[in-house]
Amino acid sequence: MPEDSGPDPRVEALGTTVVRLRAELDAYPVELVDRGAAEDQLEALGAMVRSGTPDVPALRQSLLIVSAALGSVSALAEPLAGLRHAVELFGGPPPR
Repeated sequence: MPEDSGPDPRVEALGTTVVRLRAELDAYPVELVDRGAAEDQLEALGAMVRSGTPDVPALRQSLLIVSAALGSVSALAEPLAGLRHAVELFGGPPPR
């Protein structure tokens, strides 16, 4: 039986990006119509990180909602791209 090699680096990367995007969103001074939806999904992503074993379809769904809520905000483009990359570490979209 192989030894546990420690925390999954994908989960650590996801956690880092969630924290960064949350901090950038908190610092963004403009009221956004869908800010609440984005905050809820960032909390859900944080809970998945804390569980240590994120559900990939749920990750994709949360990313979709956060992207829809924040995708037009250029000030949040870089941390949002980081979140997208972190989710992609868990595998690309399912084949059609």
